[in-house]
Amino acid sequence: MVCAAPRSWGHVNTASDPAPYIVTAELPADLAKWATTLRTAHFPPERNFLSAHVTLFHALPRFADGEIRRALAHEAGQHAPIKGELTGIMPLGGGTALRLHSPTMLELRDRLATSFHGLLTAQDSHRPRLHVTVQNKVTSAQAKALQQALQPQVTERVFRFAGLGLHIYRGGPWEFVRSFAFRG
Repeated sequence: MVCAAPRSWGHVNTASDPAPYIVTAELPADLAKWATTLRTAHFPPERNFLSAHVTLFHALPRFADGEIRRALAHEAGQHAPIKGELTGIMPLGGGTALRLHSPTMLELRDRLATSFHGLLTAQDSHRPRLHVTVQNKVTSAQAKALQQALQPQVTERVFRFAGLGLHIYRGGPWEFVRSFAFRG
């Protein structure tokens, strides 16, 4: 599961550690706990290193540490917790996710993408479909079976994203760096 104690909020030495940053939209505690329970039950255990999460950026370069932190802090300071909606199941081909909807979160993500111009990978250059993966890297038949089983359990609901999270990718597990709580 998402691991490790928070690192220092100070400068990070990126010269000796090229592992990229990951930026997430933080779910409220009750939704995160429920989605993590689903993930634990259905994600292949040998590949399940993380708690439920919503990825906004998959690989930002660590050499831009100060710029990234300033942009996240600025956006967090401009917003009260952001409205999101759980709208149902999202098929992933060889997996299953919880489909989320949040125009405001996507607008925030677009502003961050603009401020990170020149730092984005091809994957991060495209606007994501907001979701929480609960199963991945399984057969299509397994994914479809889980989608049918989860359909009655997944009801639409409104929630509020709590903030933005900054993590370091560690080849599977992520190292938590810090949260930027919405406080605007």
